[in-house]
Amino acid sequence: MRAIVFNSFGGPEVLQIEDRPDPEPRAGEVTIAVKAFGVNRAETHMRAGHWPEAVPVSGIECVGEVVADPSGELAPGATVAAMMGGLGRVVDGSYAERTRVRRANVVPLDRRGLDWADLAAIPESYATAWETLIGSLRLARGETLVVRGATSALGQAAVNIAVHEGARVIATTRRADREAVLRDLGAQEVLIERLDLAPAVRSLTGEGADAVLDLVGNPVLADSLAMARRHGRVCQAGFLGGAAPIDGFSPFSHMPVAVEFSFFGSFMFGEAGLPLSRVPLQEIVDRVACGLYRAKPARVFAFAEIAQAHRLMESNEAGGKIVVVL
Repeated sequence: MRAIVFNSFGGPEVLQIEDRPDPEPRAGEVTIAVKAFGVNRAETHMRAGHWPEAVPVSGIECVGEVVADPSGELAPGATVAAMMGGLGRVVDGSYAERTRVRRANVVPLDRRGLDWADLAAIPESYATAWETLIGSLRLARGETLVVRGATSALGQAAVNIAVHEGARVIATTRRADREAVLRDLGAQEVLIERLDLAPAVRSLTGEGADAVLDLVGNPVLADSLAMARRHGRVCQAGFLGGAAPIDGFSPFSHMPVAVEFSFFGSFMFGEAGLPLSRVPLQEIVDRVACGLYRAKPARVFAFAEIAQAHRLMESNEAGGKIVVVL
């Protein structure tokens, strides 16, 4: 099979296509013929050597068809999505014509007429958005949610889900020319991202937001905490602004009283206590297929164009999900 491999850390140019043996099915795992996969920022960090764990074949998610399932639960040819379970971190990932994934991290799907590129735009972004909003933030109808970093693939998924759940969404973006995209997704207010947005959010909400999903990360975390009302919730699930430690951060000085803070990492899907089955992926696919969620990939690349896909990801100019189709 063909696989995209990096044999040394570096820029996108280190990604090369090589022939590798097909993965053999093992008990508790599923072998998948990869049809398409999403490109994620974590994979650029792995390739560059900035992630604690990385293997030569990257890729943390894919969609495709079952080649073999030793358990017999999934028939050959069945359409599936797969994500996490150590993919790209401790076992070879989805940047290949075939991959082997833990059964707990594989979900059978009806494509509902979606092509492979459209289907590949869903798994990681929408599973993470769902778990952060419904699980961590416990978002309820009528509540006000701030999504920081809303034009990212994960941010757009979060806006889609939150609007459908009946929340009022305040979205942030660093680009004024992307305001229309967010309003088209249903965001009621759009703010240009900066380090001191809390006063603007409070002027729109009065007491503060019920929930804040922070995808920008450490540079704005203290400001995100200040956006939340008393007994509000803040969840950090991204590092678009960088992951450098916060100098001088002190809970006594920076944590508002009675504001709940949590962190979510999608790498935990499939681990004890966080089965992928918590996320209604088929229901999400159904909503995409009927137009309730707008989940088209921003850019689609061919397998041999993986270096260009990584360059676009690192430029922060994608404006949504990047997908590679085999």
